[in-house]
Amino acid sequence: MTDGKDGQSLDLGLSRVELRVSCQFLLARETLAKPNPCVIVKVQSDGGWVEAGRTEVVRSSVSPQFSSALCLQYLFQEVQPLELQVFDAQGDVGAEPQVREDDHLGTAQCTLGQVVSQKRVTRPLLLRNGKPAGRALMTVTAEEVSGTNEFVELQFRALKLDNKDLFSKSDPFLEIYKLHSDQTEQLVKRTEVVKNDLSPQWEPFTVSLHSLCSGDPQRRLRLAVFDFDSSGRHDFIGEAFTALADLQGGGREGEVTLDCINPKYKAKRRNYKNSGRIVVTKCRTEKVYSFLDYILAGCQIHFSVAIDFTASNGDPQSHSSLHYIDQSQPNEYVKALSAVAEVCQDYDSDKSFPAFGFGARIPPNYEVSHDFPLNFNPDNPECEGIQGVIEAYQQCLPLVQLYGPTNVAPIITRIAQLAQEELKTMTAKQYYILLILTDGTVSDLAETREAIVRASALPMSVVIVGVGFADFSEMRALDGDDGSLLTSGGRSAERDIVQFVPFRDFKHAPVSSLSRCVLAEVPEQLVQYFSSRGIAPGPKGSPTSPADPQI
Repeated sequence: MTDGKDGQSLDLGLSRVELRVSCQFLLARETLAKPNPCVIVKVQSDGGWVEAGRTEVVRSSVSPQFSSALCLQYLFQEVQPLELQVFDAQGDVGAEPQVREDDHLGTAQCTLGQVVSQKRVTRPLLLRNGKPAGRALMTVTAEEVSGTNEFVELQFRALKLDNKDLFSKSDPFLEIYKLHSDQTEQLVKRTEVVKNDLSPQWEPFTVSLHSLCSGDPQRRLRLAVFDFDSSGRHDFIGEAFTALADLQGGGREGEVTLDCINPKYKAKRRNYKNSGRIVVTKCRTEKVYSFLDYILAGCQIHFSVAIDFTASNGDPQSHSSLHYIDQSQPNEYVKALSAVAEVCQDYDSDKSFPAFGFGARIPPNYEVSHDFPLNFNPDNPECEGIQGVIEAYQQCLPLVQLYGPTNVAPIITRIAQLAQEELKTMTAKQYYILLILTDGTVSDLAETREAIVRASALPMSVVIVGVGFADFSEMRALDGDDGSLLTSGGRSAERDIVQFVPFRDFKHAPVSSLSRCVLAEVPEQLVQYFSSRGIAPGPKGSPTSPADPQI
């Protein structure tokens, strides 16, 4: 995602979090001495555990609180298992803690998603043999690394700049540098060139607070103006020194005017005043919230699944069917469902997921339905956990008749109606994800486009996984990556809310690869929805209240 002005990536779905750890009631390995605990944090990578960091050693404590903050990259679209091992460390104070296997005091496991969504996770410590380490507990908290989501919108113009061209006027552009304590400087921004103008106005742009001044509004900035030369030997016009804190003060109409000084001219010319003036016409700092901001403030992911029961899947009793239940290994529907739901479950507090089917004749009258509950309970279509969804799916198969057509607009509309209820609260409490698992191209393409365009105005995303080997070209058209999705009447989607992925591309890859790809766009889609409506994280949201779109 870019800000659309200077192309700078906001990386709203990619965050870093600081983990902080504390323990209670650790076992003492020696009767007369308390342990010197240290925690090693490991992350799972390619089936193995890799150390991501370790805390300092807390001397003689059975309930240590570590000051070390362990920084990890956080990805919504992946399950990120963590293993936290506590050791009675050896070594001198201040030195790198040394640990031995027989100094092990206990291990706790969780996922990073659980810590982020719950803010604080407490687990019992287990010994190597799987038995509890007495009453020992570990508590893990997460906090996003600060300074990554505040941005400054700036706009500059200049007045009566010195002319550097003989037969025309200068072609000025502006550069902004931040100054370091060692007297070096770093280029932050270069504006566009304004041709043949000694009083130019440059386009507004947005830059992160970190990039502009390393998060310090008092850090000195140098504004340098040049006359563009196609040879690259740009003529220096002048410069001004300031700081973000000074620019935020604003004078008349919020503008700040600075003398543009050429040091050489100032040293040589007795009556020299300036080489023009630089005017800051806009300086506005705003917080661009990240996906993690919303999750940490309590936003819940409401996850639903819809499974294709059309006849093109083949007879479930046949080994060639995509719905065939093989006790030795799950079919593609179960594999895809498990991969995506395993990520989403960490962000749903009740771990109950509405599950539906479409394209089948269902009992008792065996009429075709495109949004029937897998548990056949229309009053409560929710299943307990991932396993509950899988069991409902497997129990449903012998009771229905696979039929058709492949209509998905009804299930999208059904979930959209739930999402529309959130508009009344104007808070960032719920966001809806609908996972559609299908073996082919949708039959109601025009109606599906309409449903998606309407849902694009709601707190909702649709992720589609194509199973089997059908031609999914029309399904890809529903994904708005190549341009805004349009209805047959020409209505455009407010934002891209669909991600389509064919399962066959990941058939021989780790399960995490599928979930990573399928869910990669969700964090950005969530942020786009809430930020476009001015809804901040937390219970109060925003006073802004746009008109409710009609489903």
